[in-house]
Amino acid sequence: MTLTPADTPGTRLAPADLRLAADLSIAALRPALDADWSVRAGALEWDCWETAEHLVDDLFSYAVKLAAERTGSNVPYRRTAESPDGPQNAVRVERAAGPEGLLAALDSAAALMHAVVSVKSPEARAYHVYGDSDPEGFTAMSVVEILVHTHDLTTGLGLTSWEPPADLCARALHRLFPHVPAGTEPWPTLLWATGRGDLAGRERLAEWRWYGAPR
Repeated sequence: MTLTPADTPGTRLAPADLRLAADLSIAALRPALDADWSVRAGALEWDCWETAEHLVDDLFSYAVKLAAERTGSNVPYRRTAESPDGPQNAVRVERAAGPEGLLAALDSAAALMHAVVSVKSPEARAYHVYGDSDPEGFTAMSVVEILVHTHDLTTGLGLTSWEPPADLCARALHRLFPHVPAGTEPWPTLLWATGRGDLAGRERLAEWRWYGAPR
């Protein structure tokens, strides 16, 4: 596959984009506080509670790794699954706190990640399974995790169709998915690139990945 050239002005992601994504996600999910979060999250095998908890864990994990600038291997927190097919998390949300507690945990994890990327030098590096990445890469990963899992959650919870800002999606695509087709609408393209949607002239992806290496 062919990767695009280095970033050009107007294509970079900033810490504020991560905060924006989280705020939009929380606002979109808040109408479902009284809903049943044990239903499946869209096409995922996980239920909505597990998916939201996984998102919290993702943001926490990225913040911890980047804060320590740990490269080459993961921070060795103990990760466990609460169900046979559930996500393996280091962070859990108190079930008695309900969906309101999930959103509070998401807000907190996003704030933690935002704080870390805001103070890190562009030369900082930290571990990811697809290769060590830089603060902008981790910002982009966080944004994509928030956007696509909010799609999973709103689909599962029966909420109004979720569509984040096109510009935010476009910059996330530019940073992490340089192999995707150009000239298509950013949000449907991001869903296609993460195996969640169809794109005209392209087969739906059964497997996918992003490219977080510094550019």
